[in-house]
Amino acid sequence: MTHEPPPTPFDAMGGEAFFTTLVRRFYEGVAVDPVLTAMYPEEDLEPAERRLRLFLIQYWGGPGTYSEERGHPRLRMRHNPYVIDDDARDRWLAHMRAALDLALDEHHLDPSWEQELWRYLVGAAIAMVNHVPAEQPGIPVQDDVEETR
Repeated sequence: MTHEPPPTPFDAMGGEAFFTTLVRRFYEGVAVDPVLTAMYPEEDLEPAERRLRLFLIQYWGGPGTYSEERGHPRLRMRHNPYVIDDDARDRWLAHMRAALDLALDEHHLDPSWEQELWRYLVGAAIAMVNHVPAEQPGIPVQDDVEETR
């Protein structure tokens, strides 16, 4: 008796078609957002769209094309040249949420996978933040830290 391995999250979410829709819809939002488009070195967002699609496909258990072409993801390192603050994170998440809702409607994704995918996307967006204004309440600036010694 041969046992089939359980489907990967990639398969359960609808495979490449789902991730293609998700990322295409996401970049439709990014294309009209001046804060986010300023972070893309290419005038054409197509290369960035392809990279994100391949990354998500690989992360969720699909083909490893992303790593074959680009090596280890190193997301924080790749995003470090750009100032990513709370506003950029929130804009990214708003466009991703809208894209996810559209992809869910089109592909009828199981709600449990939607929740798991959204948790991942929120965590990834939070992890990319690399700029906190010094005057943000509750976060001491260097001078305040030295005064408390």
